[in-house]
Amino acid sequence: MYNTIAETSNFIVLDRYNKYSSLNESPAGFQSESALEREFIQDLINQGYENPSGLTTLQAMLANVRVQLQALNNMVFTDAEWARFVEEYLDRPSEGIVDKTRKLHDNYIHDFVFDDGHIQNIYLVDKKNITRNKLQVISQFEQKGRHANRYDVTILVNGLPMVQVELKKRGVAIREAFNQVHRYSKESFNSENSLFKYLQIFVISNGTDSRYFANTVKRDKNSFDFTMNWAKADNTLIKDLKDFTATFFQKQTLLNVLLTYSVFDVSDTLLIMRPYQIAATERMLWKIKSSFEAKKWSTTEGGGYIWHTTGSGKTLTSFKAARLATKLDFIDKVFFVVDRKDLDFQTMKEYQRFSPDSVNGSESTAGLKRNIEKDDNKIIVTTIQKLNNLMKTENDLPIYQKQVVFIFDEAHRSQFGEAQKNLKKKFKKFYQFGFTGTPIFPQNALGSETTASVFFFFLHSYVITDAIRVEKVLKFKVDYNDVRPQFKSIETEIDEKKLTAAENQKAFLHPARIREISQYILQNYKFKTHRTRGGNTGFNAMFAVNSVDAAKLYYEELNKQQKQTDNPLKIATIFSFAANEEQNAIGEIPDENFEPSAMDATAKEFLTKAIEDYNTMFRTSFGVDSKEFQNYYRDLAKRVKNKEVDLLIVVGMFLTGFDAPTLNTLFVDKNLRYHGLMQAFSRTNRIYDATKTFGNIITFRDLETDTIDAITLFGDKNTKNVVLEKSYKEYLEGFTDIANGTARRGFIEIVKELNEKFPNPDEIVTEKDKKEFSKLFGEYLRVENILQNYDEFTHLKALQTIDLNDEEAVNVFKETYFVTDQQLAELQEIKLLPERTVQDYRSTYNDIRDWLRREKNGKEAEESQIDWDDVVFEIDLLKSQEINLDYILELIFEHNKKTTDKATLIEEIRRVIRASIGNRAKESLVVDFINDTELDSIEDKAGIIDTFFNYAQRKQKAEASEIITDENLNEEEAKRYITTSLKREYASENGTELNALLPKMSPLNPQYLTKKQNVFQKISAFVEKFKGVGGQI
Repeated sequence: MYNTIAETSNFIVLDRYNKYSSLNESPAGFQSESALEREFIQDLINQGYENPSGLTTLQAMLANVRVQLQALNNMVFTDAEWARFVEEYLDRPSEGIVDKTRKLHDNYIHDFVFDDGHIQNIYLVDKKNITRNKLQVISQFEQKGRHANRYDVTILVNGLPMVQVELKKRGVAIREAFNQVHRYSKESFNSENSLFKYLQIFVISNGTDSRYFANTVKRDKNSFDFTMNWAKADNTLIKDLKDFTATFFQKQTLLNVLLTYSVFDVSDTLLIMRPYQIAATERMLWKIKSSFEAKKWSTTEGGGYIWHTTGSGKTLTSFKAARLATKLDFIDKVFFVVDRKDLDFQTMKEYQRFSPDSVNGSESTAGLKRNIEKDDNKIIVTTIQKLNNLMKTENDLPIYQKQVVFIFDEAHRSQFGEAQKNLKKKFKKFYQFGFTGTPIFPQNALGSETTASVFFFFLHSYVITDAIRVEKVLKFKVDYNDVRPQFKSIETEIDEKKLTAAENQKAFLHPARIREISQYILQNYKFKTHRTRGGNTGFNAMFAVNSVDAAKLYYEELNKQQKQTDNPLKIATIFSFAANEEQNAIGEIPDENFEPSAMDATAKEFLTKAIEDYNTMFRTSFGVDSKEFQNYYRDLAKRVKNKEVDLLIVVGMFLTGFDAPTLNTLFVDKNLRYHGLMQAFSRTNRIYDATKTFGNIITFRDLETDTIDAITLFGDKNTKNVVLEKSYKEYLEGFTDIANGTARRGFIEIVKELNEKFPNPDEIVTEKDKKEFSKLFGEYLRVENILQNYDEFTHLKALQTIDLNDEEAVNVFKETYFVTDQQLAELQEIKLLPERTVQDYRSTYNDIRDWLRREKNGKEAEESQIDWDDVVFEIDLLKSQEINLDYILELIFEHNKKTTDKATLIEEIRRVIRASIGNRAKESLVVDFINDTELDSIEDKAGIIDTFFNYAQRKQKAEASEIITDENLNEEEAKRYITTSLKREYASENGTELNALLPKMSPLNPQYLTKKQNVFQKISAFVEKFKGVGGQI
């Protein structure tokens, strides 16, 4: 499967590495946190890191930076020059993490004017000759932010802190270590004037598991799922700290990861490449160089292909490879070739996101020709069609004689046919590389050509099983939904001829079938996408259908069925003309172009109608002519990614190459195979946060065999067990995880234990009970989050609301959910926790988390005998089941109709609010509202929402004035700061805004810091209480 190219010391992702434990005996006895830290630092010193002492203050660190930069740049600053350099460039007071990172990536050379008038370029880092940068390791740096934090180990590059290492003793939950770093970055790393804003990478390790991740302020990239282990070239993980130190922290490797294999994109997100992305890039560059030296250009042996599974970040890998190839002295041009117009646009956008100045794209063949003639070292992004047109019309271009690199995206499509023949004929000195997530093997090839026969050399692989094993993409849960018995024979048919037969096509589109499937989708949508709680939590879905006719029928039926509902789903559709082209591989999804005008009249008419509906929904003005349609495509893509569209019906478009992490469900009424099946399923399995545990696939045709065939072909023989999610029964009763051998308890057992051990949440008083409850309820939240995706669990939840003695209600339930008597009896045997108990548990869980954070900040933690290190609080899961404020207000309205006793009502609503992380701070506000308002006079739900918001806005204004008066603040500045904080929903100590609103006082005054902290805490609490309320201050 994997052939070593050559053992060389030039690769930082190693082909071979012997683990420390296989060469040494493991030490006996317990290793404390400080012993782990001492050993780690000693290992780094042995690897050539310096270990200066005494760098525990900002002043000492700055003095060290001065020494290092003077050595790097071979010059000396006077004291006055150094002070000016720090002030105007190195550590400007107003800069945040983003500015410092941008400086390291783009502006790391500063033209400094010395006092005597001469100018010199001062480099912060040397990116060309990486070994010239000095690495140092220091420990126990203390810093005052909102809390005094003690940092474990910091790696300095030329004196600047760039890597922060957080060590925990063996046995501590790695996610808890992650949460701690998370807290640091929100607190001390942001304190004024801190060099720690130069941090690029965090490393967390508990000795047995070590991970690295980028220091980014982007919240969605900040979940534990985005942490990475280091690995060997065959994707074997390197986890133990000893091995991680010997590989990742090897000096050349670490400097390369920091300075070469990272991208700071235009949306200010720092992307640190993963080991497999680096391995592929390195091997591609090695291949270009060695082929050049051996004069192997324009031969199949001169290039190679990279098999990286869909969703593993191929665009970033190809961009980095293309970017580094443009920097090779002997390469004249690099072409990145995509095979579809929409991908051309998408890649262009992605590439421009990574680096706006490094790409040329073109609207036409003439534009492509102009870009080729430009003498710059930019990457040219083009489609295979434009490139082919150019080669057919231009016989003698200078570029044909030059050294060029071609990188083909989705190589399984662009590698065959006329363009490939023309390329070999016209270009005299090219190196050709292909990226693919689904290669063409003899098993799924339609002709004689396979990926290997065109690209010859297999450079690197990272298949779906590798990605799932390291949790970089999610598993699939595939459900064949067979609730339409009269259509079962066609839904399970696999004979291609019978499937395309006219009478079967007709049966697939039978009104009864369309109606029942539409009904199922609308009934189950909110469970599948985790949208049961109102608000903007949860995900969205796509529905892949077989034809434009099917899209039309489903679109109309779904909209008809939801006409009377309160909150109808926002449904959109897109399709276009698909030419009847020859396919290269079995199961390939036919390509739809951007020319809807070529479709027949009824299809065009329906598309026009669907786009008109979309225009009405979003106040846009798109149409079906080609330019307008392209804009519709782009707008739709954006709204699907932002979850503004709930359900997107597609025929072929968006099933390949479209990336939307918020999408978790794919409904399928279409026969998919091999490549097409993997591509379509992979729309749903991008990692997002803890609530998204797998890609949810619901098929209305039996695709089980096709699914297993596809995942076996694109993985290995055990793939099925790794790629497909466990059954409902296994999650209910428990199972052993094949991947890591751990036993997982079932839902039934967890519920039983909660009932037995903690029947009354109020009695969870001792620290021992608090810890035991936190672990158990965390386990409950994890399993329940997964079970939500199973139809059987939805039925079980629905059953709780039914009086089993009411025969009519039971019959309606059986009909609605297609449940037999036997299934009903089975459902009744499973015990669920009552909703009220779950609410109390959630509230207790939140209380314990708050209590623990206070304890840890106070002194009590030192006296505690209980080790909380292995407890992970499931914050994402709590938030996903969050109820929003409107829902709480509607509850007040409903409850008030039943009980006029305000004390009982307040008791009930307090319980609901306390169970919700996001609304806990609003408890006093809501209680005051109930006490101060004549609830009986409010006529409907809309009325109570309006009344509350008016009330809250008045309170907000009054309380803001109160803070300003009590604390004697600068009124104008305070109002500006509070308004900004309310808008972004949290108060920040960053920048100078907070200082500006304080009363006139010297920063040297001992009272100054206390006053500042006091004001900050008051405003923070105010923002928590009033965020989302609107109105003016």
